[in-house]
Amino acid sequence: MMKKISIAIDGPSAAGKSSIAKIVAKKLDYVYIDTGAMYRCVGYYCLQNNIDLNNETAVSAILKNIKITMDSNNRVYLNEHDVSDQIRQDEVSMSASLVSSYQDVRKFLVKQQRQMSNMGGVILDGRDIGTVVLPDAKLKIYQNASVETRAKRRFLENKQRGLSADLETIKKDIEQRDYQDMNRKISPLKKADDAIVLDTSNLSIDEVVNEVLKLAKQREMEG
Repeated sequence: MMKKISIAIDGPSAAGKSSIAKIVAKKLDYVYIDTGAMYRCVGYYCLQNNIDLNNETAVSAILKNIKITMDSNNRVYLNEHDVSDQIRQDEVSMSASLVSSYQDVRKFLVKQQRQMSNMGGVILDGRDIGTVVLPDAKLKIYQNASVETRAKRRFLENKQRGLSADLETIKKDIEQRDYQDMNRKISPLKKADDAIVLDTSNLSIDEVVNEVLKLAKQREMEG
């Protein structure tokens, strides 16, 4: 019998990690843990409650007020309110990047993510899953795509959601987010030594999904 494993997908903003992770989780009957959404929830809570995002002490102080849960339909709840759509706005994206650089926030969320992953049969995506959160994950993937490709994907996503979208602004946001994520002191975005690089710039969603499924099945057979 094949053993369910833990899968870590890392990579920069708008590389399509979440979309791929959700589809793969469904096909493998795994639980998808949206770690990025957890950071977005903290950022969103701060924006909603006028917490100064640049004040690390103030952000740390509100963590005790935050309860994040997810359901099997990939809906995200902050203190029992469905915030799945609100946390996808670009303003929240930047605030998530900022709060994720704070030690207390990372400790608070990493602890939850590890607890959720204990049983195996999980897939997580983020910036530091393979390097920090689940260094023992059986399969680690570093998913990347060009800035142009990522900006176009985010632009179309925003339009579909009925959110305001300007391609040049999105491109600048992504470049700024990349710089922030790669240069933060705590858990910067980087490829784990044993991660498999997957450049999705010229691949369809189906092609990426099939590649990840193939790798997952190999690892499951290895046990």
